[in-house]
Amino acid sequence: RPTKLGQPFTRWSLRKLVAYLRKVHGRVIRIGREALRGLLARRGVTFQRTKTWKESPDPDREAKLDRIEEVLDRFPDRVFAFDEFGPLGIRPTGGSGWAARKHPERVPATYHRTHGVRYFHGCYSFGDDRLWGVNHRKKGAVNTLAALKSIRAARPDGAPIYIILDNLSAHKGPDIRRWATKHKVELCFTPTYASWANPIEAHFGPLRQFTIANSNYPNHTVQTRTLHAYLRWRNANARHCDVLAAERKERARIRSEKGIRWGGRPAATAA
Repeated sequence: RPTKLGQPFTRWSLRKLVAYLRKVHGRVIRIGREALRGLLARRGVTFQRTKTWKESPDPDREAKLDRIEEVLDRFPDRVFAFDEFGPLGIRPTGGSGWAARKHPERVPATYHRTHGVRYFHGCYSFGDDRLWGVNHRKKGAVNTLAALKSIRAARPDGAPIYIILDNLSAHKGPDIRRWATKHKVELCFTPTYASWANPIEAHFGPLRQFTIANSNYPNHTVQTRTLHAYLRWRNANARHCDVLAAERKERARIRSEKGIRWGGRPAATAA
């Protein structure tokens, strides 16, 4: 880093690095910017955006991740995931799509949210690869319990099921815990700041890409109808190439920082 070499900036440009090399340690290293760029590229060094990563301070981090991996490996047909997606506002949202050359589609530029927001309470069946849910005005224990009951109803044989969800306080109140114990539901909480360990997260990427991007909904009713129409299409076409590509992109985005494998440990030490 430049600061370690006494330079008053936090990153190199090719021009600054070329100038520095010409006087480093009293030697004269003459190299052009393009030659330097090619040399760095051959060494696998490219100009990239810096990423941030928030470490999990959860003292039970490893135990929680191990339990999630265990149920996914041993009971895939009885594993479900739950999380909220949002807030969903009513305002024009940009995106990308096919259009005439140099004539992209345009949506109005406005940031007013006169309709309030909604939260999609999503449920995902890991074994069936099925996604469903409902929009609510806010997060809360009542809405969470309603979603968990819909998951329990998806497996009416009474066999134990496992639901992966994050540590939001609305997810683990006493009423929810009592209900879970009574109905043979194990709540598998992800560690703090580790929502990427929840399998449903990868499916929110396609939801955002196919229903929110390029949209200009007049109200929440129309937005919700479109979202549910997508869910019906998605569940009937779960292996569609576009769906799989969007899921892979979102999965790579939420796992890429710090070389994290699914279970949450650096890839080099996963073995």
